Amino acid sequence: MLVDSHCHLQDAKFDADRADVLSRAREAGVSALTIVGYDLPSSLHAVELADSIDDAYAAIGVHPHDARTLKPHDIDVLSSLADSAKVVAIGEIGLDFYRDLSPRDVQTVAFKQQLGLARSLRLPVVVHSRDADEETFDILATYEREIRPEWPKDRPLGIMHCFAGDLPLALRYIEIGFVISISGAVTYPNAGSTRNVARGIPLRWMAVETDSPHLAPQSQRGRRNEPALLVETVREIAALRAGSFEDIADSTALTVARLLGLGDIGEPTRVTVGETL
Repeated sequence: MLVDSHCHLQDAKFDADRADVLSRAREAGVSALTIVGYDLPSSLHAVELADSIDDAYAAIGVHPHDARTLKPHDIDVLSSLADSAKVVAIGEIGLDFYRDLSPRDVQTVAFKQQLGLARSLRLPVVVHSRDADEETFDILATYEREIRPEWPKDRPLGIMHCFAGDLPLALRYIEIGFVISISGAVTYPNAGSTRNVARGIPLRWMAVETDSPHLAPQSQRGRRNEPALLVETVREIAALRAGSFEDIADSTALTVARLLGLGDIGEPTRVTVGETL
């Protein structure tokens, strides 16, 4: 059982062969995937695809690159999109101080606004953080303190997408209730930090993702990534942890199910205050 916790199947790079991509994913053992938005159009497309594909789910949100485009009314638009039962998270949201495509103060405001939306909808968050480790952590630590009394006890608050920090930072995020997602970058020879994280965090707090069409694993590096290639990432993690492929695949799938409220990788379940999974 494999679950791709983060892909962009709505990307135009898949327009010519999306059905074949899905077929290859199923043949590879991918039993569910989350299609993640990064602005309003891609979020709408993610929901439309998820509504039309068995075992596909959607996350909706505005990426920090596009934070400057987020208007107050857009929060209402995102909230309306979340009426679909296939919407299981708010994201991809966060901070990116590497490219700075939106001003940093604007990114921060957009991040906090969308965290507020997630709280109001009782949905976990998908967090992007690049070159903003402490700033992102401080915002999420504050969020955790505020939301914890009303959040289901055993459900993670969110997932750190394509985590690129070090092991101590990963463990800090786990302490405040965030799952760490490992991408195909773990297969790169120079990705020492990511490999240390994959080796060192508790397996119960690990998810895997492709981030397709980006970040193809080493054997396909430079080419389009797709969900079927999740196999290579899981195989590498199993080798790093001296474990079995099946154990890594099953555990990470169950972690994503726990995070997103998927039950037994089936229909999503919306939670209410005080409910535990």
